[in-house]
Amino acid sequence: MLKRQDVYIRDPFIVPVKEKRVYYMFGTTDKNCWGDEKATGFDYYVTSDLENFDGPYPAFRPPEGFWADRNFWAPEVHFYKGQYYMFATFCSPDGKRGTQVLVSSSLEGPYVEHSDGPITPQNWMCLDGTLYIDQDSNPWLVFCHEWVEVYDGQIWAARLSDDLKRIVDKPVLLFTASSAPWTTSIKVKDSRECFVTDGPFLFRTQNGSLLMLWSSFDREKRYCVGVAKSLSGGILGPWQHKPELIFSDDGGHGMLFRTFEGELMLSVHSPNSRGNERPLFVKVDEEKIL
Repeated sequence: MLKRQDVYIRDPFIVPVKEKRVYYMFGTTDKNCWGDEKATGFDYYVTSDLENFDGPYPAFRPPEGFWADRNFWAPEVHFYKGQYYMFATFCSPDGKRGTQVLVSSSLEGPYVEHSDGPITPQNWMCLDGTLYIDQDSNPWLVFCHEWVEVYDGQIWAARLSDDLKRIVDKPVLLFTASSAPWTTSIKVKDSRECFVTDGPFLFRTQNGSLLMLWSSFDREKRYCVGVAKSLSGGILGPWQHKPELIFSDDGGHGMLFRTFEGELMLSVHSPNSRGNERPLFVKVDEEKIL
């Protein structure tokens, strides 16, 4: 049993299991998840109180000949049409990142390849793909076109095939990082000013509003979570950024879930310093993020 503050994880994604009254936590669990170091895979943890955790347990290990060997990031697990689908970021030896879909008949895994490699555009640097099911039951991929390639990070949406194996329509640009009033640029090695987009997550509120959580850096250079609202109520927006941040204390890549007691909770990793990341859960007042 581990205490929350002793669990290393980035991008914590919570799946509540009502029947067992436990929460499964997936996320980036390789401490060597940066640069060219060889990746291990993804682990998960189990908790009943969000403070004490059992694990880690293996959820995915790359098979022999797997196309990617580094930067295994941000797995999300979604239940869809009777199976569990993991959307995760991987990087190939030639340095291209993309989101691939894995599948398992069990929440615990093991997860195996479902899509034929990445489902994000093959010639783009992409990350943090998430699944969104619209009000007509159509699946969508929402993902980031990475700032390291486009400098002003972008968030895109694309219709998925019903089997979640590929994009079926041309992706649509939803917004850029610099379009939000709270973001600031960071400087990279060549002194280029870049705006970051990380971790989109879609959430339908109780009054029917469609919100998107996403992460970037604020004017104080802190890693933060912002909120955008779809003015149409649909995935294609237009998207309006709220000036107030949902989390601004050096943490991010957030998602929302409800506890078994009905409380809305934000899950993030914090701090955002390599090797020190821990899961953090913060109560959220839904009325204040509308």
